[in-house]
Amino acid sequence: MPALALASSSPRRLDLLRAVGIEPEVLPADIDEVRSEGEAARDYVARLAEEKARAIADRADMADRFVLGADTVVVLGDEVMEKPTSRAEAKRMLTSLAGSKRHDVFTGVAVLGQGRAAVTVVATAVWFVDLAEDDIEAYLDTGEFEGKAGAYAIQGHGSVLVERIEGTFPNVVGLPVATVDDLLRTFGHRLRDFA
Repeated sequence: MPALALASSSPRRLDLLRAVGIEPEVLPADIDEVRSEGEAARDYVARLAEEKARAIADRADMADRFVLGADTVVVLGDEVMEKPTSRAEAKRMLTSLAGSKRHDVFTGVAVLGQGRAAVTVVATAVWFVDLAEDDIEAYLDTGEFEGKAGAYAIQGHGSVLVERIEGTFPNVVGLPVATVDDLLRTFGHRLRDFA
């Protein structure tokens, strides 16, 4: 039976895998997450997802496992929003996202195994409702913004911020599970093989 390692400390990614009956070995990758000058958001998350997976897959004891890496960012126009480093930065992000303008959530997904890699990027379009300053402050008071790309969690209190999405909901949470299944097919497996 094949084994799956998750190169992430994200409890949301783990929850999404557990929801489909997968209990991966959690081995967070320790890499520098720095976007290169002029690097497109899609290229950035694809690179980080593969680097995370490779950091774990290159260990000698991982030869018989598949390793899953992922990285998510929120993009509004030319601005790439990662995890805010302060409440003030989170407030600025949420203020920018509020209203009827579209932002995109990009998740890079990488599966490494059998000496090769399968990597892709999934995009989901998101629109927020109009938000008054007190709406934003109330959301920030939940503390949920911490550690979240774009300063919100669509699966939690942040669900009240979202007017609509086009694309896959799990992608906005941080892991497009159907895409993981598709990537595993290129290795002759399915997610259910890891249950």
